Amino acid sequence: MNQSSASSSSTATIRKSGFSSAMLRMVVLWHWTSSAVCLIGMLGFAITGITLNHASQIETEPDRESLVETLPDEWVERLAASEQTERAPLPRELADWLSQRVGKSIGGRQADWSEFEIYLSMPGPGSDAWLAIDRETGEFEFESTQRGWISYANDLHKGRNTGAAWKWFLDLFAIATLVFCITGLLLLVEHARRRKMTWPLVGLGLLLPFLVAVLFIH
Repeated sequence: MNQSSASSSSTATIRKSGFSSAMLRMVVLWHWTSSAVCLIGMLGFAITGITLNHASQIETEPDRESLVETLPDEWVERLAASEQTERAPLPRELADWLSQRVGKSIGGRQADWSEFEIYLSMPGPGSDAWLAIDRETGEFEFESTQRGWISYANDLHKGRNTGAAWKWFLDLFAIATLVFCITGLLLLVEHARRRKMTWPLVGLGLLLPFLVAVLFIH
């Protein structure tokens, strides 16, 4: 078949499927662009999907660190005199000083203030930490637990304790993945006439998880 005949055949296929050449070029452009954006993320989510599915079989030894010290006299007096008893962040200067002492950024995290104690929870992906301050004596205790890089990656997958920036990334990644899937479906429509197994395989992809869910999940 010469080039002219091949071109005519391709044009005829496009017309049969309802796609114009301009629309087909746009679909292909969006498909490969979204696939390039999603590639690394999809690999990461696929791998962490496996590690999450087998989380109970992957043994890790948590690394715990603790610290017990006393605040400077200035802060002991200020906290004892303060009437704060509602949920609020620590004073900026105190948060900065404690961040240097415990080796973890406190920033503007909200703390639970009571009459006798200030308690601050500082969870993160793959980690947990907390800080408790005695308002009368100024003694504070800090404890941190690190559960390893697999737990860190699993928490990124779930968006657990990851902050606003990561949640925005997950939303944008999900949109890019939708674009990738939808344009992929449009390309399947375009080429299904020449590939007879297209729709049976798509149907299998729909039917298999449905059957597993109905028959084996109770």
